[in-house]
Formats: sequence, C-alpha cells, structure tokens
Amino acid sequence: MARTRSHILTSMYASPCGTLILGSLEDKLCLCDWENGKSHIHITRRTERLTGATVAMGESDVIDLAVRQLDEYFDGRRRTFDLPMLLAGSDFQCNVWRQLQTIDYGTTVSYTHEASRMGRVDALRAVSAAIGSNPLSIIIPCHRVIGFNNRLTGYSGGLEAKRFLIDFEKKNK
Repeated sequence: MARTRSHILTSMYASPCGTLILGSLEDKLCLCDWENGKSHIHITRRTERLTGATVAMGESDVIDLAVRQLDEYFDGRRRTFDLPMLLAGSDFQCNVWRQLQTIDYGTTVSYTHEASRMGRVDALRAVSAAIGSNPLSIIIPCHRVIGFNNRLTGYSGGLEAKRFLIDFEKKNK
C-alpha cells in the first residue's frame, strides 16, 4: 500500500513591505518566508526534506492565526508572536532561531553579539548563516540583527524590507 505524503499548506500574505508565503504542517506554522526572497527555494526545499512533506496551496487554522497576528503586528498592536511553530533545521539552526526570539522589539543587535550570546564567537559565520536561513521571517525576528557599525546587511526579504521593519518597530516601541 502506497503511503500518502503530508502537505505543507501554503498561502500568501501581503505585508506592507512585501509578500510572504505562510506555510503550515498539521497544526504548526513552518514557513513565513518572502515570496521573492533570495533564500526562498533553499528554505522551502529544506523544510520539505526535513518534514517529508510537499508544498501545496491551502488554508489552515494556524495560517489564519498567523495572518491575524501579522495584521496586529503591522497595526502596531503586537510585539511578539504566540504561534505553534515547527522549526525545520539542524539542532544548531534551531538553537540560533530560538535565540533570535529573545531580541527585544524595537532593538537591533549585531551578528557578533548574537554569536557571543550563544557562546559561539568561534562560529560567527555559522551563526550568521543560520540567521540567514530563518524559515519564519518577522515571527522569528532575524531583521533585528544588523552588521558591524549598525550597517544593514543581508536579509531574505531585501534590505528595503529590513529597513522598513527596523524603522517600524522603533517608531512603535
């Protein structure tokens, strides 16, 4: 008997700074990724590989909840997200992504600072790569991580989206 594969249900979300693809597997959010992001294909393929699921358009309760919380965020009424999440990555990547969730709303930190907080200054490039492969943009706030001397560097949604998010949070702090 052939086993049916589960599906990562996906739908689009039009944010003020670009279109996001929201994806859920069963009752957990596993994607909030930029439609035209430079890492989108890599992030989607990694999520499919690690979950054993394939992407299909569709709706789910957790996607509806993510839409409500993103709407609240962009209305300036939400600073953190309370969503059931499925992190599809290595143990190291998942640890980096969990650490990102502790960066306060409206603040920025450097990549070096994040590596230091994890006790992994020796792995700055690996920490930076994990930040860059975050599958849950905005929800896991990798946009709050900036380069040395407050320079905007790398962001899957593009530097304009990163600047928008940083400025938006500072204005609504």
